[in-house]
Amino acid sequence: MRVFAIAAAVVLLTTPPPAPIDRVITDIAGRQGYEHAAIGVEAIDLASGHVVYAHNAGQFFVPGSTTKLLTIGSALAAFGADYRFHTRVYRTGDVDASGVLRGDVILVGSGDPNLSNRIRPDGTLAFENEDHSYGGAKVKPVTGDPLTIIDSLAAQVAQHGVRQIAGRVRVDVSLFPEGAREGGTGAVISPIVVNDNVVDVIVSGAAEGKAVAARAQPETAYVRFVNRLETGAATGQPDVRMRDVEESDGSHTVTLRGTMPAGTSGLFSWKVPQPSRFAAVALAERLQAHGIIAPAASKDAAFDPAAARANYRDDHLVAEHVSVPFSEAAKVVLKVSQNLHASMMLSVVGALIAPTAPGEPIQRGFDVMKHWLDSSGLDVSAASQGDGAGAEAHFTPHFMASYLAWMAKQPNADVFRRALPIMGRDGTLAEIEPRSPAAGHVLAKTGTYGEADRLHRSLMVDGKGLAGYIDTAAGRHLAFAAYINFVRVGLGQAQSVGDALGEIASAIYADAPRASTGR
Repeated sequence: MRVFAIAAAVVLLTTPPPAPIDRVITDIAGRQGYEHAAIGVEAIDLASGHVVYAHNAGQFFVPGSTTKLLTIGSALAAFGADYRFHTRVYRTGDVDASGVLRGDVILVGSGDPNLSNRIRPDGTLAFENEDHSYGGAKVKPVTGDPLTIIDSLAAQVAQHGVRQIAGRVRVDVSLFPEGAREGGTGAVISPIVVNDNVVDVIVSGAAEGKAVAARAQPETAYVRFVNRLETGAATGQPDVRMRDVEESDGSHTVTLRGTMPAGTSGLFSWKVPQPSRFAAVALAERLQAHGIIAPAASKDAAFDPAAARANYRDDHLVAEHVSVPFSEAAKVVLKVSQNLHASMMLSVVGALIAPTAPGEPIQRGFDVMKHWLDSSGLDVSAASQGDGAGAEAHFTPHFMASYLAWMAKQPNADVFRRALPIMGRDGTLAEIEPRSPAAGHVLAKTGTYGEADRLHRSLMVDGKGLAGYIDTAAGRHLAFAAYINFVRVGLGQAQSVGDALGEIASAIYADAPRASTGR
């Protein structure tokens, strides 16, 4: 018995304890709501290419917006980091001696997602950590006039000597079809994107029982807001509802109802139903502001872009906006998880990179992506993607981590890495693990996909993800992907699953030198 006890003691002393990452995953799996959840993780050492940790890494997971890593990676490869969109305004007739344009002005959608007020003087794009397109109690708009670029185009038209437009103000969105709504915010996908195709409604609650202030940004004749909001108890939650009615002239009347807690403020986004018409109205108003007699953008006869293209030449160009480099557009998509920009991007790729290939532009964009991925040598059978933002996607952790390791060796690797949110610092990771030693050392894309669970008055988080790069405490550089699927949480508490993924990333940061090549 004594010998057995000694032998057993030796075994106990020589068997290594579970790695911290294993303990973290075990702890998460034991939490309330995680009883039926699936957890998958993989981390790859960038120097050696070896897998340093894996857990359920060969299974498919719902990745949410980590899908945008593939969308933006393929767009960077297709366009290059320095690509710039050219959004142009043409005239269809001549301008006479008195400044009368005997024809139309046509704003041609180029696929530039940033016709807004994001551009800073230094040529970078501004963003808030919580993007205005999602709306919410803590959300703020980007500072400045959302119609800055539209105003600049109007000013250029005036500088070309146009004093009156005898025809119409039109918008050409024939680059790819307008009208589908992306799955995250409901914004309408279009080749023309003004203020991310939303109107911000900025609301503040006064003292209880007093009126609620509400203002639209930008203000245009395209939409009128009728404020019926009331101030609620300071301890309550915002409840802002919008009832939209389209008028006979194509404009919209939106009635605001509900309550806003006393002393609070927030931003609630109204999604523009027809971005081309919104842009036409905004341009017509800014033309008028620059002293041009221009007809109001009315709901008029059909516009034939094919016939108008004969006028798209240098001698008929009256205004042009050249975007900042695509590297900046990529940063906005990944830092704040801008759903509309990601959702439109594969259509833009298909329209501009493969304009004569068969199929709709979005399918042509996916074909460009597939050709690019096939060149990587990755097992692309471990990936499924049906949209640009992540409403229709499945990946294995092994595929995503391997993809990121491959991306780290591509010409745009530094641009791609700099576009990612930084844990505890900015973007969608600003509030995840801010006091962890790993804060500032994890650069990764977040992802969320959920649905209402009315049976339990709760939310089912079908997919929550975190994927990117970790510079570990020991100086190693890793690519990683971590997913948690099928967790039931309270309403409005999906972020708690994001916190759990932050714990996993922090554990990898601390534990990579001794992590297993696990399960």
